[in-house]
Amino acid sequence: MQPKIIWQQNSDNPENGGNLAKISKLWESFNNKKVAWRQRLIPQSDNISAIDWEAQRFDEIFKLQTPQVRGITLYWRKPDSDQERSTTPHKLEFDTQSLQLYIYPQSQKDIVFRVGIPEVVYQKIEITNPQWESSSTGENQILIVRDKQQQLEVKLTLSQDNIAQLKEQLPD
Repeated sequence: MQPKIIWQQNSDNPENGGNLAKISKLWESFNNKKVAWRQRLIPQSDNISAIDWEAQRFDEIFKLQTPQVRGITLYWRKPDSDQERSTTPHKLEFDTQSLQLYIYPQSQKDIVFRVGIPEVVYQKIEITNPQWESSSTGENQILIVRDKQQQLEVKLTLSQDNIAQLKEQLPD
């Protein structure tokens, strides 16, 4: 599968119509699924990869209801709302690897929406100069890292492959 499926209004790409059909099918597959809806300004450089998609204050996560494409307009409802919402894009881009749909609305050329299944957000913990101990259980090595100040203990069970990767990535 190609990494991105792109539909663009007034494009002479012979696959344009087929790409809209694929994206429409994807859009409709979001029915009753929880999606992350994010809106960002497009940078002046037009470099979309420079956009920070980390969760921000006005981002929403909700179950998309009755998503449809009629003509080139995307329609949907939010839960517990009878109001149908819509946007007509000048461009749609589906990233098949991250499963995110980028919607470039006709009405606001400097905005892009990103809609997709919410990604996993990892809790980040920083430990500086922890106490640690190690032991082994057969083929695996166990590393226990403690931070007394945060009253935190992390137990890592590492296979021989994990240890080899770790050794490769640590500086000499």
